[in-house]
Amino acid sequence: MTPTLYYCYDAYCGWCYGFSPVIKNIYELYADRIAFEVLSGGMILPEEPRHISIMAGYISESYQSVEELTGVRFGEDYLWHIFNPGESDWYPNSEKPAIALCILKEYYPDRQVEFASDLQYALHYEGRDLCDNESYRHLIDKYNLDAKDFYERLESEDYKEKAYYEFALCKQLQVTGYPSVLIQVSETKFFLLSRGYTDQNTLVQRIEAVLADLNKN
Repeated sequence: MTPTLYYCYDAYCGWCYGFSPVIKNIYELYADRIAFEVLSGGMILPEEPRHISIMAGYISESYQSVEELTGVRFGEDYLWHIFNPGESDWYPNSEKPAIALCILKEYYPDRQVEFASDLQYALHYEGRDLCDNESYRHLIDKYNLDAKDFYERLESEDYKEKAYYEFALCKQLQVTGYPSVLIQVSETKFFLLSRGYTDQNTLVQRIEAVLADLNKN
């Protein structure tokens, strides 16, 4: 079987945002030899809506660490909600961006790494609320999607089930933090390539080691 790389991420994960340039480069390097699958982890799934103020304090400190280590930048429109939580109308929830990714996969399975990155940029740099349907309008244009069809799917139970299947699959793969990257080389054999932010050179070395081992067998 063709090895499959699983990128387990969450649209709301700041460290995944920092990892986006790395995973996009890895895709460019290996897309001709490895299948890629992006899975949403469901990091924020409150039973009742919870306001951004609950996590704003943590993010106000951690985002600088992400910037320093990864080189990405968080946008002013995003950070406004972090530093002015009392005025923000955000209630973060991982469900809707996960559904959007499931829809995109059916249209363009070979662009899921790109789309996941675009979702994160929309949130963390442009400051778009991913719980708001209108936050996806610019991506509909970019990916040349049919708006009516996309929004019908975004509200459908079928695609919600697909998203929750991905959340369950991440648990089954024993993913405990994001981003996580695994590679499947047989029906039952998986290797964990990284948990948490990992730089490109390290990830390349680990992938090459797995591929070299495969070629021996």
